[in-house]
Amino acid sequence: MTTRIPDSLERLTPADLIGVVRDLIGEVGRLRAENEKLSGTLTRLKVEHQAVKDELARLKNLPPRPPQKPSGMDKATDRGGSGGGDKSAAGEKSRRRRGSQLDKLTIGATVVVRAKAPAGSRHKGYEEIVVQDLNLNPQVTRYRRERWETPEGKTIIAKLDPGIVGGYGPNLHRLVLALHFSGQVTCERIVALLNGMGVMISKRQVVRLLTAKLEIFRAEDEAVLKAGLVGAYVTVDDTGARHAGKSGYTTQIGSDTFTVFRTGPSKSRQAFLSRLCGGVALHVINDAALGYMKDRQLPQAVIDKLADHKERIFARPEDWERHLQALGLTDLKVAPDPVLIASEGALWGAIRHQGLLPDTVIVSDDAGQFRVGVHALCWVHAERLVHKLVPANDKQRNAIEVAKRMIWWFYGSLKEYKLAPSPQQAEVLRARFDRIFKRGGTGYVMLDRLLRRLFRNKDGLLRVLDRPEIPLNTNASENDIRTLVTKRKISGGTVSDKGRDTRDIMLGLAKTCMKLKLSFYDYLGSRLGLPSPPIPPLAGLIRPAPS
Repeated sequence: MTTRIPDSLERLTPADLIGVVRDLIGEVGRLRAENEKLSGTLTRLKVEHQAVKDELARLKNLPPRPPQKPSGMDKATDRGGSGGGDKSAAGEKSRRRRGSQLDKLTIGATVVVRAKAPAGSRHKGYEEIVVQDLNLNPQVTRYRRERWETPEGKTIIAKLDPGIVGGYGPNLHRLVLALHFSGQVTCERIVALLNGMGVMISKRQVVRLLTAKLEIFRAEDEAVLKAGLVGAYVTVDDTGARHAGKSGYTTQIGSDTFTVFRTGPSKSRQAFLSRLCGGVALHVINDAALGYMKDRQLPQAVIDKLADHKERIFARPEDWERHLQALGLTDLKVAPDPVLIASEGALWGAIRHQGLLPDTVIVSDDAGQFRVGVHALCWVHAERLVHKLVPANDKQRNAIEVAKRMIWWFYGSLKEYKLAPSPQQAEVLRARFDRIFKRGGTGYVMLDRLLRRLFRNKDGLLRVLDRPEIPLNTNASENDIRTLVTKRKISGGTVSDKGRDTRDIMLGLAKTCMKLKLSFYDYLGSRLGLPSPPIPPLAGLIRPAPS
């Protein structure tokens, strides 16, 4: 079967045919370029359309969509994984058998249940089943407190049990704290639950129980932070918060053994350094402070003024502000701001003065306020930047896919390195990092720029080669802070400073108990003076005493 050639083409000479082919090739190239341009325009319109839909959902108080689809890099690169993600995500059930939990229980009573057997039956032992039950009944007690009058006319009244708060006992106090902070139960539902059980209590009284004896827990929360800040590493993150009708930020600081939350109006580097001070309003001028100021390009003349002054330690913020005014720093209108840099340096000096962060690595998502001390970056956030790129054609999509596969492969190599670190393997991984991120000409300009940006963060991304004990990501911080985000979505913001501090302190202690594999309910009972398993100070469990 032959293809018939039109008569118009049959009369063309070979030279004319070559010209026609060239014209067709040029037309195809023009149409391809036009198609890529239209594809890019369509992609941008899709992004803008989705932004409009998100804004409309926000105005209608509808639940927002996730900012981006999770990449699955961390699970896919686990040792023994197939590289295709989590099996449970594909609908497969885990074949791992759960072990018995009965050995964790204490049997309080044994009941023999008799069976009616006919005559002639033989006894074949017992079939056992362990049954757990709970009995919550309100108990009302009238206390008759003796009252005496001394010869001087002074009245003496017998003291109540210190665990009683406003007419409610310590057991009820513990239950309210556990329900609200560990179970995320709102005050309204706690009131409805207790009223249904026969306890007469109002929402105002529940709020008073939540904030009662805060100083006991505040002291332990501050001790937990100081103990955690001398460990090998901390991971940090922050999220928005509402307090007293104004927008603010909550910062999470934690590791595999502790978690603390701190809420304030700002998330600047100065605010972050003040939270790292462990609740101490202290400014110190020492070698660490002066070195920080020099690294931040503070003029040497200003540094000399601070270094030559005999006063070096300032216990109150007011004293530090007066010191800056006396030195004339507040009158300087230059960049960088000498007051800001000097204050950050003095806070960093206070941190080192207290022995905090001696060689601790701060692992973050590359937010500017967290870049202090020995710093490492989260690989999941780095890969997420590639994941968020919006390609306009197949060539760009292929370039992104190749980059993602190379990053996943390198991330898996870093996981294997953490299991068996060696100087030789560290050099191999550094050279491999250069080959992945130093390359250019992928065909996608935005991807090339992103790879160059990640290459500039080489020291932070490869900190694990020198410190293999640190994590490769900040997933733990995101998991911790999700608790506070959930509470914010359910209960909104806080009104009083005491309510804000209570939320931060109790949520942090609940997370710390979970990481230390302690019962938060038993912890509350131990601190409220109830008969319960003794819980030692949490700071000692985070940082054991030297033997």
